[in-house]
Parts: sequence; C-alpha cells; structure tokens
Amino acid sequence: MASEKRKDTALLAARAGRYREYAPPPTLRCHFSRLWSHTLHDGPPAMVAIVPDGYCDLLWIDGRLLVAGPDRTAAFPVIQPGATVIGARFAPGAAAPWLKTPLSALVGCSVPLADIGRKDTAEFEARLADCPDPSAATALFSRLLEGTARDAKEPARDAAMIFAAADGGGPASGLLDRLGMSERQLRRRCHHHFGYGAKTLERIRRFQRFLDLCRKSGTMPLARLALEAGFADQPHMTREVGELSTLTPAVILDQLSMRKRGD
Repeated sequence: MASEKRKDTALLAARAGRYREYAPPPTLRCHFSRLWSHTLHDGPPAMVAIVPDGYCDLLWIDGRLLVAGPDRTAAFPVIQPGATVIGARFAPGAAAPWLKTPLSALVGCSVPLADIGRKDTAEFEARLADCPDPSAATALFSRLLEGTARDAKEPARDAAMIFAAADGGGPASGLLDRLGMSERQLRRRCHHHFGYGAKTLERIRRFQRFLDLCRKSGTMPLARLALEAGFADQPHMTREVGELSTLTPAVILDQLSMRKRGD
C-alpha cells in the first residue's frame, strides 16, 4: 500500500523546487562532474523522490556536510520546505579515493562527512554556517573543495571507462579485453567505485537516459521512449522504471516533459 501511495504522491526532485547545475572550476573538474544547488518550494511538505543515477554526492544541508552514497532505488528523504541543498557530484572513479572509502559501504546511505574521517569537516561546517545566504555558501563550498582537491588522489581511469560504457548503452562487460580484467575483477572494481555491479550500473544509466528523453519530449509515445532509451520494449521499461523509482513512466513523463517547463 505504501508503494501505491508513493506512485500517487511522489514528486521527482527535479520538479520539487528550483534545481541548478554549475560546471566546476578547472581545479575541480578532475574530481567533480557538477556542482549544484536545489531550493525546495515553500508550502506543505511534498514526498520527494531522489532517483538513482550512478553517482555519489557531497552535500551541505541543515548545517552539516553529508556524503550521499549511490542508490539502487529511489530514496524519499524528509527535507523541510524552503530548504536549500548545495551539492558536488563526484566524477566517476573519484569518490572512493577522495573519501578513502569503497562506495559499496555507502549504498543507500547519507553519512556525515566527519564519520568518514575527514579531519577538516568541523572547520568547513563552521565556515559554511557563517555564510549570509545560499549564494555565498555555494561560492564558499566550491572554494573549500578546491583546497582539498589539491591533495586528493587522481580518479580511477578504469572506473571512468566503465561508467562511460554504461552511459552510452554498451555493456561494461565488453571492456574486459580493453581493461585487461576478468569478470571477477570487473565486479570488484564496480563495487568499489559505484557501490554495485556493472549490470546494475547499466540499468541505472539506461533509466537516466529515459529521464533525459522525458525532459526533451512533449508528446513522444511511451513505446518510442522505451526504444530510444534502450529498453527491450514498453513492458520492460515499465517494469524497470517502477523498480528504480516506484513511479510509472507515464507519471514521470507528465512531471518532466517540456509541457511542464513553464510551471
């Protein structure tokens, strides 16, 4: 019954306020693919769905620095109306060495950065708390990351290649020869850098291709969306989208399509 309620009431995070992405400065581009901010609408609390994307993020929210680990399925965090979340999305292969933690230990979790052993966390939190507004906090957040990036290890190149293969719709298993890995080694590397295996990463990135198509589409039939995203057929899409988000493809299309952009 709970999942049925979510299908009726859950709102994708992209529709639950004002979400903005920023290209990171050159000194951060090796480690972070995007900086972003998300300000929720004022008013009654909404059930917000954070859907899996294959990434790990560093967040500033409610006066704390948190690590949002990779998700296998949608998460439904409790976020206060009007709150602003500031985030940095790790580049593929960058999170585990930066955090000195395998992402398999962070799947489905939001963990205080201090608990992972970053000694500078308390200082960063104090400085961010002194910012007069979210805009100033966003700028300081970026500068603080630049300071830590100088000492961070380089991202794993093989992880970036695995992610790119999954993102492009090709099976990561096809990289075995190029990477000189066995299937067991590939599985181990995927769990270390993404939190789960290559097949799960492929499913999640295909789901993200579906979301991108929904954002660009106004009236594309669901059967066409399924084929364009790389699903076998529409029933396959319906099943996968439901398992990953608890929502139906029709509900997602209605929330994300170009018809909604003027809201």
